[in-house]
Amino acid sequence: MSNGREAARRSPGNPTEEPWGGVRPFSIKTKLGALVVISVLITTGLSMIAVHTKTELRFITVFSMIATLLITQFVAHSLTAPLDEMNTVARSIAQGDYTRRVSEGRRDELGDLAVTINAMADELEAQDLQRKELVANVSHELRTPIAGLRAVLENIVDGVTEADPETMRTALKQTERLGRLVETLLDLSRLDNGVVPLKTRRFEVWPYLSGVLKEANMVASARAGIASGSGSHTRTDVHLHLDVSPPELTALADPERIHQVVANLIDNAVKHSPPHGRVTVKARSGPLPDSLELEVLDEGPGIPRSDWHRVFERFNRGAVTRPHGPGSDGGTGLGLAIARWAVDLHGGRIGVAESERGCRIIVTLPGETSVRS
Repeated sequence: MSNGREAARRSPGNPTEEPWGGVRPFSIKTKLGALVVISVLITTGLSMIAVHTKTELRFITVFSMIATLLITQFVAHSLTAPLDEMNTVARSIAQGDYTRRVSEGRRDELGDLAVTINAMADELEAQDLQRKELVANVSHELRTPIAGLRAVLENIVDGVTEADPETMRTALKQTERLGRLVETLLDLSRLDNGVVPLKTRRFEVWPYLSGVLKEANMVASARAGIASGSGSHTRTDVHLHLDVSPPELTALADPERIHQVVANLIDNAVKHSPPHGRVTVKARSGPLPDSLELEVLDEGPGIPRSDWHRVFERFNRGAVTRPHGPGSDGGTGLGLAIARWAVDLHGGRIGVAESERGCRIIVTLPGETSVRS
């Protein structure tokens, strides 16, 4: 950021471009030089007046000292005041407050320093926000496999289901997902560098999405059990429908990241569906080779067009202040932001589309993926 401002300041045609061979008219060096010249002129002028008016030299000396001290005090204040402000802001930044900024607008070296300090504060604030968002994202993602694993184990303990191979495979899948999320936490160095590797492979869309929907139903059942124990309610009445055409459709993407996309879109759609509503997940071939188009459609109140550009922002819960269903809440506002993040990593697009009823979100994956920092 500071480089951009510095380039703008020194670019050809900029009014603050340094003239006169690099000597800036408002630099500190120029001001100190002007102070010396003015002091000499005042002393010389008063001396000449003393010669012509026969005034005693001691009076001229006193007047010269007073005038010089006043001018020096004025120049010194103009230099030390911004330094005091910079010192205060720097201490606030050192204590973790990245919201303070130094006043800009000066056209000397202190103005350059103010721009640099503000650019540093912007960068530190952005890094702190990324760190907090990472913790929030991972915490949000950990809830899904933990709830699914808990549902499997509780059903086995309560005797609802037997510990057959199919049930244990489902539990193992949730455990493996937990392990992959923990690996994301341990990969902070790559995230700090703005690089998140995508492990793309080709997979069949129908069985993959079928598993995601099965996990979504499992998580809903787990949350229902937890909520009933606490005296509240959660959504278990929404029907999930899968539509893949053609049935043998395949995709080239990172399955783990796409799982984040679909799971969060389904979770959001279920929360805002009416009682006994229907959430449809569609998958079609995209316009390009190996590209994939996913669509999640619910029957809820939908999203106002004025909020379409904000719906994927972090902590944004949209205009619907209360989802359908007793005891439902709006969640943390992170689900759709996580979905956008995962789609962006693939170089794809995600957005709200026109729909006669409810909310319709379309995801387009290009197939040939590239990481976006």
